[in-house]
Amino acid sequence: MDFTFFAIVLLLAQGATADVERGVIGAIVDYSSRFGKEQKVAMEMAIEDVYYDKTGQSCGLHMNTSQREPYQTVVAAWDLINKQKVKAILLPHTWEEASLVAEIGNQAKIPVLSIADSTPLWATKRWPFLLQASPDQNAQMKAIAAIVDSWEWHQVTIIYEDIDSFRSGVIPYLIDAIREIGAEISNLVALSPFDSSSLSTELESLKGEQCRVFLVHLSLPLATQFFVKAKEMNMMEKDYVWITTNPFTSLIHSLNASIISSMQGTIGVKSYYPQKDPHFQNFHTSFRKRFSFENPEEDNHEPGTSAMQAYDVVRTVCLAMRERSNGDQQLLDKIMLSKFNGLGGNVQFIDGKVAPTQIFQIINVIGKSYNELGFWSYGKGFSKTIDKRAQYNTSMSSLGQVFWPGGPRTTPRGWTPPSNANPLRIGVPTRSSFKQYVNVELDPLTNITNYTGFAIDLFQETVASLPFYLPYNLSPFDGNYDEMVEQVYLKKFDAVVGDVAIVAKRYQHVEFTHPYTESGLVMIVPVRTQNSNRAWLFVKPFTKAMWVLVGAISVYNSFVVWLIERKHRPELKASFFIQMGVVLCSAFTTLFSLQGGKLRSNLSRMTMMVWLFVALVLTQTYVANLTSILTVRRLEPTVTDVESLRNGNAMVGYCIGSFVENYLVEVLNFHRSNIKTYDSVQEYADALRSHKIAAVFLEAPLAKLFLAKYCKEFITSGPTYKVGGFGFVFPRGSPLLPHVTKALLNVSESGRLRYLENNMIASEKCSDGELVDEMSRLSPSSFWVLFMFTGSTSTVSLLVYVVCNKRFGHKIIRRLALVVMRRWWHHDQKTFPRKVHDKI
Repeated sequence: MDFTFFAIVLLLAQGATADVERGVIGAIVDYSSRFGKEQKVAMEMAIEDVYYDKTGQSCGLHMNTSQREPYQTVVAAWDLINKQKVKAILLPHTWEEASLVAEIGNQAKIPVLSIADSTPLWATKRWPFLLQASPDQNAQMKAIAAIVDSWEWHQVTIIYEDIDSFRSGVIPYLIDAIREIGAEISNLVALSPFDSSSLSTELESLKGEQCRVFLVHLSLPLATQFFVKAKEMNMMEKDYVWITTNPFTSLIHSLNASIISSMQGTIGVKSYYPQKDPHFQNFHTSFRKRFSFENPEEDNHEPGTSAMQAYDVVRTVCLAMRERSNGDQQLLDKIMLSKFNGLGGNVQFIDGKVAPTQIFQIINVIGKSYNELGFWSYGKGFSKTIDKRAQYNTSMSSLGQVFWPGGPRTTPRGWTPPSNANPLRIGVPTRSSFKQYVNVELDPLTNITNYTGFAIDLFQETVASLPFYLPYNLSPFDGNYDEMVEQVYLKKFDAVVGDVAIVAKRYQHVEFTHPYTESGLVMIVPVRTQNSNRAWLFVKPFTKAMWVLVGAISVYNSFVVWLIERKHRPELKASFFIQMGVVLCSAFTTLFSLQGGKLRSNLSRMTMMVWLFVALVLTQTYVANLTSILTVRRLEPTVTDVESLRNGNAMVGYCIGSFVENYLVEVLNFHRSNIKTYDSVQEYADALRSHKIAAVFLEAPLAKLFLAKYCKEFITSGPTYKVGGFGFVFPRGSPLLPHVTKALLNVSESGRLRYLENNMIASEKCSDGELVDEMSRLSPSSFWVLFMFTGSTSTVSLLVYVVCNKRFGHKIIRRLALVVMRRWWHHDQKTFPRKVHDKI
């Protein structure tokens, strides 16, 4: 379309057809900025598009310039209201300017629509005619936090422009979003928009700190100066991370090559507009033609976010003006009820603010422009595309390779040892009762402090496992553990290494690595010999099943011998009771004596020989096991539970300087006067032996060491109380903490931690007599081969005897049949059929 025709249409809309138009919209624009140039073109296009939607239905547009000066903004607003008689005012600038015009518009009862980055929550209540026509920044800040969380960065520095709209309208959202993901704000740097001379000073200060993740929330003019200066100071190199927000990211396309080259590897977040939408494509094509014609000095003609927002806002007001309104309040209401499909999606106001944007585009500056990495959707996450087939992921890594500052393929870890920092100062406790964990000794000859112990060795192994060099110096601390932990909070120590328990209240000031010992608090008491009834100890060598099997196999073997020897020995042909007595007597005399009677049959001799061998093994094993049981002490704790200690008003002990005292008082309800402290392992043992205390409470890893040394005198009793184990201490939000924790886990999973722990307790380990329990009793499983041998021998002898002696075999069968029939007959022996009895 010819631009001359555009100009004619614009003149008609502004004055020539005053009888047709419904009203005039005023706008305060900064023509000298890229923002203002884009917004001017976009607003004019909106006026024309609405005019052609409905022939003869349009509205006028009158624009004043402010040059971003508050005084000029107020003058421009009064001119629009009093001279131009506008029905609404559009402010495409900062909140500082919007707040000045909002008061004027409220008095004149003219709607004021602001597309500033943010509008405070209280503003729309104070000025009812003020509307926020740009989406709030809350969702955008969550997108930035999701990027930080994706790469596991734990500290960030926020750099923002020191103006009210950024300071109070955006930064609180960003701080909340960062803290929601568990990261910490390392520093907040406010840059003055009027004084760029301080950039070098601020950047030099940031360069000397550990944090290397920077969130930049600056306007276009200040941001360009900032990145040029950062490039000059070598801060766009490896290990640095730069993330920019929408106010700057949306205009990166307008930057020249020299500025783009100074911000290589930067990640940007900007509002998303559906570029495949026909309405957007028409706007995009027309905008490029018109913008290039009106601004030939600009190299890039792409529309930014502010241009599209200005287009939608002007169109919103025009559509509301097309309906007849009786007064400004009704126009405000109609704008509030507006709902149509704009360039960025549905345009709708909620509580005086346009509905928030749900989708943001993630870009990566590289070369002469930028790559569109993907998108972030509120409540869904990251995706490569925005359509029904999109696959969402919580990590930005799903978007593919990112070009980082300095060009490395590996992801920056987000921090680096400060260039002007000394080695880390590590605090080490000197009052540890267990020198095996940490021992601090001063060599009087060399005046050098030596640090030894399990905790020190483990820390050295952990530092060696870090993927970078970490210099440190160990420093002794002579005080209790709470005081030592507080030194980290006060920044007198950079960390603490030792037997420091992980306790909830200490998290108020510091953070801990993953615990490197088992957790728990245990009670240790003296042992005493158990005074239980020992009258039945003689049956303890064998289990019940073993006794039953021995008896059964003895009777069975004796029966076989009796049956075979019966015809050779007259005494075995006596009455039934006498014969049974002989069988039983033979069974048990054979078991406990190797002297058997004279046997006539080879079958009975073979049976008895095998059984005598088995009996020999059983009797010798029984005697040995019984002797062991009678000589082993059976021990039990002198105190079985905490309640008996409290009820008896007993004294208890704990390690001086630890958290245990408060736990005993606040959780286990001991009187503080009944608690004593001790400095060494020997003092614990002496106090328990002399009955000065009835029990001592130690953390589980310390209890293991104590019992390794005094395993014959003391024992744990009662439950294990759940408390944290030991860990290394670091300041809250320390960028070192996740790396040290990961290295500590690597040491643990490699088996090196267990090796160090075993070496620590090896010299203290002692052996004690085993207590009598079911594990010391012998069961049939220990002798099944012997029982099978003797049982098989006896069975074979019995079968051979029966087969060789047919007459006896027939007699046995007849007797068994008679016994069975008598058992099941309904009458007694007198009435049993005589013929049947005689026949059998």
